[in-house]
Amino acid sequence: MEITCIYTYICIVKLEQAIQSTKFKSEVQKAGLNILYTAWWLKTVMSRELKEFGLTHEQYNVLRILKGKHPELMCVKDIACRMIEKNSNVPRIIDRLEIKKLVKRATSEADKRETVISLTQSGIAVLEASTKSLNAIYDEIMTISEEDASSINELLEKVREKEN
Repeated sequence: MEITCIYTYICIVKLEQAIQSTKFKSEVQKAGLNILYTAWWLKTVMSRELKEFGLTHEQYNVLRILKGKHPELMCVKDIACRMIEKNSNVPRIIDRLEIKKLVKRATSEADKRETVISLTQSGIAVLEASTKSLNAIYDEIMTISEEDASSINELLEKVREKEN
């Protein structure tokens, strides 16, 4: 119950209160800062929840990527291309997931120089449990309508039009 209050408090704080500033060059600059602050807040909430499963945000992302191709195997390069945080050290993330027995490595049948990664049954179980938990958190903190979410998605994609 205490955690819910923390999430709610952070969520209802206006940007000006959160960063203790009211001086912005423009509404566009304020929107950019608001996006950064909100992304940080969501990542913090998710990270706290994932910690209960012994996962980092990046490890969870790798597990989701692998699940999307399961039972196919994926090479590290293909996993890296799909990461949310493009500068993630995917080989190191995979090392840690392998130590936890959530993924396994194998040599590619097509190219013996290439290493491929797959989910283990434990990896699938941890991913399912953590996703269920994250979905519950999202349902609790994301109190916007589907229509508002669609509008936000369109606006964010417009912001990223020049993404390389």
